[in-house]
Amino acid sequence: MNIVFEKLNTPTPEIANILNKWANDPALIPVVRPNFSKEALESREVVTPDSLLKRLEYNQIYLIYLDGNLIGEVSFQIDPKQLYRKTPGSAWVGINIGEASARGKGVGTLAMRFLEKEIAELGLKRIELGVFEFNENAIKLYKKMGYKEIGRIDNFTYWDGKMWQDIRMEKKLK
Repeated sequence: MNIVFEKLNTPTPEIANILNKWANDPALIPVVRPNFSKEALESREVVTPDSLLKRLEYNQIYLIYLDGNLIGEVSFQIDPKQLYRKTPGSAWVGINIGEASARGKGVGTLAMRFLEKEIAELGLKRIELGVFEFNENAIKLYKKMGYKEIGRIDNFTYWDGKMWQDIRMEKKLK
């Protein structure tokens, strides 16, 4: 398994098209973005090179390639407003293994290790993330990697006919 992480600097229409496909994949929508209603869950998102450039203003984005094929993305922000604990020098991370064929193969673990290394190299000492309470696979991954629950936000996202909590987790880096 040959995995490469490539920093996104110049979004292309091809990259935007793939990310757009993932952003509108019914299997991914519930786990990658909060939806405050059934209508929001069913709404479409439009990813363009311009919208990716906007994201790059406040995100470090890395594309994940498996054997030369784009299969996912990871990103982080430094000290964003959505932090549960407003600890200066914190990174907020996001991960999306967009291609179903790449899930369950350890890519998520490798991606999180990669992010932790990049964040530590910047001198940051803490990572925080949010994970919806029904996303049991992700919760298991984060716990295995040493992330600890620090709080919950009620009625955060709609899925499967009801509202769910967002679990906030953190990990202190050495």
